[in-house]
Amino acid sequence: MAARPYWKGQLRLALVSIPVEIYSATKSGASVAFRQIHEPSGKPVKYLKSVPGIGPVDADDIIKGYEYEKGNFVLLEEDELEAVRLESKKTLELTLFVPAIDIDVTYYEKPYYVVPADDLANEAYIVLREALKRTKMVGLGQLAMRGREYVVSVKPCGKGMVMETMRYADELAKAQSYFSEIPADKPDAELLDLAESLIAKKTGDFDAGAFKDRYIDALKDLVARKLKAKGRKIVADDEPDIASAKGNVIDLMAALKKSLEKPGAKGGSAAKSSQKKPASRKRA
Repeated sequence: MAARPYWKGQLRLALVSIPVEIYSATKSGASVAFRQIHEPSGKPVKYLKSVPGIGPVDADDIIKGYEYEKGNFVLLEEDELEAVRLESKKTLELTLFVPAIDIDVTYYEKPYYVVPADDLANEAYIVLREALKRTKMVGLGQLAMRGREYVVSVKPCGKGMVMETMRYADELAKAQSYFSEIPADKPDAELLDLAESLIAKKTGDFDAGAFKDRYIDALKDLVARKLKAKGRKIVADDEPDIASAKGNVIDLMAALKKSLEKPGAKGGSAAKSSQKKPASRKRA
């Protein structure tokens, strides 16, 4: 495997320890990156680390510090930080199993692939994966990586398993503070039936490849047009006026009925049977 593991250690279930390696499941290569440019010269802006009253400083002279009170710091060196003993630095112990549907999606943060470290780990790894599949459970534990300890979940993912870092409870804003003004009204039965029919009409199999980042494509197109224009400003195309929501009362019943009249994917089993099988993945 060409990529370097993000973490190496033991995945433990009671007295069973499975040597594993963890790899980041995400990549950032598809994004468009911008640099800050000094317009008069056209040159990129650089950032220098500096100290008030001293000026620019050498990177070798910088260490970490914790501000215990305003303006006063405890200085900590890397070997001191590494000496902090925490079992979860080398061991991810699954201490709790919960039904997957019981975890609110807002707690999930970033996915990682969990891979057996060697052939000897395969048997125990496969047993744990299949047990999670059969019980439809998610394993929870804690793992120390890159200077902090995370709550993590482990669940099956095809032939392997995926670990997701999770937010602690105090890192999430309470939903009630945002949803408190939404009325607790019961929806009109006919409107609800129409909405369910619209959902059924557009029901199909999940295919992540069907969704593309259109903003990235639009940015690349803008860059190409800017190069072709040799630096001249690109004027945006005129967009149709969109009526203000306040000034345009929508007939919800009529809108739902009109939506159902539009051609689209058929729902239920018909949607699944009518969908084409994904083409075999081409080599990069």
